[in-house]
Amino acid sequence: MKILFASSEAVPFAASGGLADVVGSLPKTINAAGHECCIVIPLYKSISPEFREKMTFVKNMTVDVSWRKQYCGIFESEWNGITYYFIDNEYYFSRDGLYGFYDDCERFVFFDRAVLEMLKYIDFKPDIIHSNDWQTALIPVYYNVYYKYQQGYDGIKNVFTIHNIEYQGKYGKEILNEVMGIPMYNANILEYDGYINMMKGAIEAADRITTVSPSYAWEILDPWYAHGLDRILVTKQYKLRGILNGIDTELYSPETDPAISGHYSASNHSGKAECKRALCEMLGLEQGDEPIIGIVTRFVNHKGIDLIRCVLEEIVGMGMKFAVLGAGEKIYEDFFREMAARYPGRVSVTLGFVPELSRKIYAGSDMFLMPSQSEPCGLAQLIAMRYGTIPIVRETGGLRDTVRDNGGANGNGFNFKTYNANDMLDAIRRAKSVYDDKPAWESLITNAMNCDYSWKASADIYIENYKELMNS
Repeated sequence: MKILFASSEAVPFAASGGLADVVGSLPKTINAAGHECCIVIPLYKSISPEFREKMTFVKNMTVDVSWRKQYCGIFESEWNGITYYFIDNEYYFSRDGLYGFYDDCERFVFFDRAVLEMLKYIDFKPDIIHSNDWQTALIPVYYNVYYKYQQGYDGIKNVFTIHNIEYQGKYGKEILNEVMGIPMYNANILEYDGYINMMKGAIEAADRITTVSPSYAWEILDPWYAHGLDRILVTKQYKLRGILNGIDTELYSPETDPAISGHYSASNHSGKAECKRALCEMLGLEQGDEPIIGIVTRFVNHKGIDLIRCVLEEIVGMGMKFAVLGAGEKIYEDFFREMAARYPGRVSVTLGFVPELSRKIYAGSDMFLMPSQSEPCGLAQLIAMRYGTIPIVRETGGLRDTVRDNGGANGNGFNFKTYNANDMLDAIRRAKSVYDDKPAWESLITNAMNCDYSWKASADIYIENYKELMNS
């Protein structure tokens, strides 16, 4: 099979979150199973000159954005055995940053239409186009409205993955004609609750809808999690699947990671102590055997930062230390700054996102806290376990699917159910009591590190779904 992954970001070229990791890793694993994958993303200004030098020009063309015709260049490059295509238009993509502009709708309308137009000019006819999140949600819509019956486009199936249902691409109805160029008789595909909703359009038009964990697939049928899309998703359950994300186990490997101070494995944890010592020295935390809780996250409400605010001082009073890395809403940044000032040597806070430091926190911490209100999949807990750092999580989405409480057989972490600070505190107390029992803690580390959350199992499920579509 030939699969084209369309995304607004992909490692190593452009990344702002977990979407880039998924799109950069999953196709590589599918390729290894004997299929052929390509990836297409915008040619952003932020893509480094080092990568640009290796790109080759394929073709230029024009793309319809409603009544306008816009220039589009196609570039090509190879990375890790995968062919990447880049959609070039300096007006839309030569900007500082990937998202957050007043015309994001028009930028990704252009991109989605360009992806389909590109197929006329590249030496790759996909069996499946796999689109990801709202930025590429119009690809299945445009395919059904304009391309399905064109010569050379017949038989293509569309898969759409919801990575985070909170961001849907909602705009006023005027964009239907002015920007999208969708005929009024097709308006029903995109109209929803008085708006044009790009993700809703993909849910209607795609042949298969996937989410990034089995639990998230049924959670988004509930109004609490669905941000308004539960009504349409309930009617489309027949094409909805939840497939757990994996991680790149070669990239995240405590045995070979050049960013960490000591190397170790599931059978020999000795290097982890050196990682902890080096982390304390780097962040100004007190040296000693007290457990370090790592937090690497965006400072936004649904990540559970409110729960941490309620009880952080109590946790410090239990003898715990914190290594925090993240950025986001000012109220949370100010809170963490205050805690770092109030508890020097016990609380370290680094604002921003520093990939190398994140690896050091994963490796040097003893526990990893993720009290999320909602979490479609979560990669951080998977990476933490890979580095032998025990996750403490709320049971939601992918956290429920990947972290088994130590109270049961084959536990690999600590869970709490309700979105409540005292329940989180109880899970941390249980973790601390096991940490104080060194043989039990070492056994728990081994359990966590032996968990297989590589892309292999997930890729097999995606391939099975692709084959079902091709045979339908």
